[in-house]
Amino acid sequence: MSPDALSPDALVATARAWMAADPDPVEREALAEVIDDPATLRELFGATLDFGTGGMRGPMGPGSFRMNRLMIRRVTAALADELAATVPDARVRGVAVACDARRNSDAFARDAAAVLAGRGFRVHLAPHPLPTPLLSFATAHLGACAGVIVTASHNPPADNGYKVFGADGAQIVSPFDVAVQDRLAAMPLDVGTLADPDASDLVTPWPDAVLDAYFARIAAVRVHRATGARIVYTPVHGVGRDPVLRALGAAGHTDVHVVPSQGEPDGAFPTVPFPNPEEKGVLDAAIALATEVDADVILANDPDADRLAVAIPDGQGGWQQLSGNQLGVLLADDLLGHTEVGPRDLVVTTIVSTAMLAPIAAAHDVAYGEALTGFKWIAVRAKAHTEAGGRFLYGFEESIGYSIGDIVRDKDGVSAALVVADLVSWLQADGRTLRGQLDALYRRFGLYLGTQRSLRFEGSAGAARIQQIMDTLRQAPPTAIAGRDVVAVRDVLAGTGRRADGTTFDLGLPSSNVLGFDLADGSRVLVRPSGTEPKIKFYFEVVERLAEGEALDAAEVRARAVLATMDAELRSAAGVA
Repeated sequence: MSPDALSPDALVATARAWMAADPDPVEREALAEVIDDPATLRELFGATLDFGTGGMRGPMGPGSFRMNRLMIRRVTAALADELAATVPDARVRGVAVACDARRNSDAFARDAAAVLAGRGFRVHLAPHPLPTPLLSFATAHLGACAGVIVTASHNPPADNGYKVFGADGAQIVSPFDVAVQDRLAAMPLDVGTLADPDASDLVTPWPDAVLDAYFARIAAVRVHRATGARIVYTPVHGVGRDPVLRALGAAGHTDVHVVPSQGEPDGAFPTVPFPNPEEKGVLDAAIALATEVDADVILANDPDADRLAVAIPDGQGGWQQLSGNQLGVLLADDLLGHTEVGPRDLVVTTIVSTAMLAPIAAAHDVAYGEALTGFKWIAVRAKAHTEAGGRFLYGFEESIGYSIGDIVRDKDGVSAALVVADLVSWLQADGRTLRGQLDALYRRFGLYLGTQRSLRFEGSAGAARIQQIMDTLRQAPPTAIAGRDVVAVRDVLAGTGRRADGTTFDLGLPSSNVLGFDLADGSRVLVRPSGTEPKIKFYFEVVERLAEGEALDAAEVRARAVLATMDAELRSAAGVA
């Protein structure tokens, strides 16, 4: 029976059973205070957190629909049982376990270690809170069969999460995640034997050689050895500070100023309402410091340091934050222009990121690929290409995630910070800037300007409305948008595209509820329901070719006008105008 269908008495019984099994006295007390409140109990037990691709994430608190110690124990038991059933020598190879600096992360990581060791698994336990990319690296470097990190990335302070990586250091995908979810659904509250992480011979800390190897590898991907840029850095209260300072310092970047109010790890995130460096206001303290010290660049990680935000002087006394697409193409062109490459090399981005990477790849004679939204799918493309005898060079996504080479099969904000510091210093030594470099790319390949709109529809009625919008666009796709002909419609759910002349082509992507509309001039629109929120998302990108000598500002004005028209016309076609 679904928890949502439980009677009030059964709901209370479910809550009491959970309370009896919960190892956290704070959560037990919180549950006891609401045991006579049916509405709250249904909120806590009316559903179970899903274990989806990569893991689970949600608010902390008691109950099956919250992140808590009992949930961590149960999902770890499910993971361990699936590993033991499907991976040879899983217990001997063990699982790498780490955490970020959020509230309860350390306790959650120790619970995961206790369950794994209790089931006979060797546990490689991180010695202190660390960035997600270091867990990804350690999993592969130690030869573990899987990796687990307790983190909610850039979610609000009340949240926490549990992220799982495969033996290659990439996030797990289907069918493995589905199998773990099925085991979790059947997992009893008593998960069996638990080991004491402090006393078990199966639980050992990572040797120093793991971190040494990581920093040696990221130093080797540098294409410039220039230093000298004055850098302001913020970890946004996360775990990026020490690794980033170590990487920068070893490379010779010594003029680095850490934002004092955001330098220490703090899961309360006291200076920001939402610890995502893409959000308005999060970089205010960094901008103030950068203005004070006359910095050349601002680097900012999210709390688990797998993403990187960059801001640069705007030439008018202020600061401009680069989008993930802008930094993504800057790094791509620089890497390809300073590395020996060929047709067997691959660069990848996601279907909702800028298409500007395609002409850049073609100009450097390397292969270009697109993946579903989410860095895990970039890793899937990279692995397939490598197994076919090629080389993966670089991947990025518009949500400020970047991966350089195969050091980490996930996005890595630490190595990206090092590469950006190198690039800024190298350009500076030649009297150039990141802004100037980006303008040069726009003049060469065209101005690619994008935006997105999210429409929120709550509850089951909202879910039905979102699907209705997708059905409407599938059944009656627009033939032109903003005066530009639609030359192809891509239906990722069906796995095929259809050109205006009626011919079809295979998309080469896993099935997903996404629609794309390719326009005659290279502009495009994509629509998809959010995988984590009750939203439908529209992604717009317009391409404007610059006339000889034309000011970029003029092209940008044209592009923004087209974006506004695209937005209005597509919403009208979808019936949400």
